Amino acid sequence: MNNKSKYSYIGIAFIILVFGIIFIPKIVDRIKHDDISRSERMSTEQDNNFSDQSKLAFIEINGEPKKVPSFSFENQNGEMITEKDYLGKVYVIEFFFTTCPTICPKMTYNLVQVQNAFKSFEEFGVASFTINPDHDTPEVLKSYAEEYGVTNPNWNLMTGNKEDIYNLANLGFNLFVDVENFEHSGNFALIDKNGYIRSRTDAYGNPIIYYRGTVSEKEQVNEEGEKEEISMLKEDIKKLLNE
Repeated sequence: MNNKSKYSYIGIAFIILVFGIIFIPKIVDRIKHDDISRSERMSTEQDNNFSDQSKLAFIEINGEPKKVPSFSFENQNGEMITEKDYLGKVYVIEFFFTTCPTICPKMTYNLVQVQNAFKSFEEFGVASFTINPDHDTPEVLKSYAEEYGVTNPNWNLMTGNKEDIYNLANLGFNLFVDVENFEHSGNFALIDKNGYIRSRTDAYGNPIIYYRGTVSEKEQVNEEGEKEEISMLKEDIKKLLNE
């Protein structure tokens, strides 16, 4: 190696050493004090360019933001799951049953598409509550999950006391459920990391509250003229993950 090359390598090594001494402690200090913002961390993982730039509204009851009520149900793996297991996660809530021949397969298909869109995000989940707990045992729910491609570890399909499920749906979320006649809403609710129900607003500034779960992005509009809202749901999940 000639002297010129030797001095060049020494110069480069010196610059790298100076950079490490000056900048690395500052970067470490920023991480320790959480000065690197969530948006900086998230920007490398997902697209943050939203077609709708407004923040999501809180659903208010008597002037207070509506929070997910307490619940405790058994999931497809035989584990007891409560609302506390979802704290720190953005998640979607639905009510369904495995033998439903009409809207449930559509809802599950759409949620699997949402699941796949956020498969790299540990802070995303789904909470599915069966309205036919007499039939939908943990074993049945596990088989259903495998059949439809449920892979997210934060997607719990839950069963339990029929009256508790009824109250959770109708009183806790105002999502219509009739457990005796196996009737239910085809809508999804979106929950933020702190357990609050969130949604975007309509043209008049009112929260839309729920997201239509029965029309796929591919379908766009169903036979009844209802438009898909899955793309809207995906975008709003991104917003909450960024908060």
